Amino acid sequence: MQYPVMPFVLSDYTSQILDLENPGVFRKLEKPISVQDSSREQHFQERYKFLEDDYKNCSEDERELKTPPFHYGSHYSNSGTVLHFLVRLPPFTQMFLEYQDSSFDIPDRTFHSMATTYRLSSFASTTDVKELIPEFFFFPEFLCNLEGFDFGLRQCGVRVNHVT
Repeated sequence: MQYPVMPFVLSDYTSQILDLENPGVFRKLEKPISVQDSSREQHFQERYKFLEDDYKNCSEDERELKTPPFHYGSHYSNSGTVLHFLVRLPPFTQMFLEYQDSSFDIPDRTFHSMATTYRLSSFASTTDVKELIPEFFFFPEFLCNLEGFDFGLRQCGVRVNHVT
């Protein structure tokens, strides 16, 4: 839980060429990754309010057993997130396999695309709020499947290999 966290800086992972003069290619750094889209911000505010009201309406005895209200049910970084990103890089591959009961994850959940990872973290999923790790900024080799691991086929028929 002590692994460094780095923010997504870009928000455009689909363009072939980035116009760095265009503010739209950058993530809104004044907001958490989970609320880059206003509809998600409203979702998390409503969830917090619901949990807060529920918590306030409990007796003192019930409150001791309840979790206080929260915005996010998961963390932006944990050991699973770090291993998710570093699965192609030994010795993290072995650590990932130990974490996953000796098997790779389902191919569709395996880290395979920056566009998908940003989309899920920033607006498409209310449970995926992960940020980046330092390797994204200095060690691009971790994105390549240089060891030739077999991560399987995604439902669309595409083999998981290097990260796009």
